[in-house]
Amino acid sequence: MSFDNLWFLSDYGLEDEFVGVVKAVIRAIAPEVTVGDVTHSIPPHDIRAGALALARSMQYLTLAPAVVLAVVDPGVGSDRRAVAVEAGGADGDGPTAVLVGPDNGLMASAVAMAGGARRAVSLTNEDYQLPAPGPTFAGRDVFAPAAAHLCSGVDLTELGPMIDPVTLLPGIMPLSTQENGSVTGEVLWVDRFGNIQLNVDPDDLLLMDDPLLLVSGEKTRTAVRVRSYSDLRSGQIGLVTDSYGLVSIALDRRSASEELRIGSGDSVTIKAAE
Repeated sequence: MSFDNLWFLSDYGLEDEFVGVVKAVIRAIAPEVTVGDVTHSIPPHDIRAGALALARSMQYLTLAPAVVLAVVDPGVGSDRRAVAVEAGGADGDGPTAVLVGPDNGLMASAVAMAGGARRAVSLTNEDYQLPAPGPTFAGRDVFAPAAAHLCSGVDLTELGPMIDPVTLLPGIMPLSTQENGSVTGEVLWVDRFGNIQLNVDPDDLLLMDDPLLLVSGEKTRTAVRVRSYSDLRSGQIGLVTDSYGLVSIALDRRSASEELRIGSGDSVTIKAAE
């Protein structure tokens, strides 16, 4: 099976030549493939941020079958495995996607979003790699060639030995908790507009009446539920169901993260005001 689409996510940034070099390798092997960028602005070495971005994007990246190349790889050059994982697809059909990257938890949630792992291999066959002067640019020398060869129709099993998908490192998606009528979540992501996405389902707040209290550390603020940012008055804090179906803390045309001094990984408790 060949693929027409390849999606690329990394923490490489755009200041250096890394992204361009990886794309050059892909195009040299699979000149017909369309390469799209998910993002290259994942904070350096932040596997959790990369995993969350990949999971948020996956249902759209797989609207058509695709290879997904994901590289956030602080363990590059170590004994961490380089892997390719087939995900989704019904019996008798091809996979929804093949994800290529390091086995460090980066791809686990995205694999689940794509329907779960079908087959997985360790990328050890040097016939499908570039000669490497050193081991520190696996994106160029290991992952990009593997992804490109998959797009060109090379079978997964040609890239290396089969591995049990159960042995792949699990994801790192945190879960919210409920206690005494309150919900405690974690900040998954702050977008470029300063909206604060929580790992909280809007249904978890159905039994609470407005106004609500947001407690983070020693800070407590009042918030109301609204449908859109423009429903908020100036300076009013809102809880919005965002485009991924999760609760986000927001201000209208201002950064909620800067105003509340809340960032990725922080804990936030939501409860009804007394």
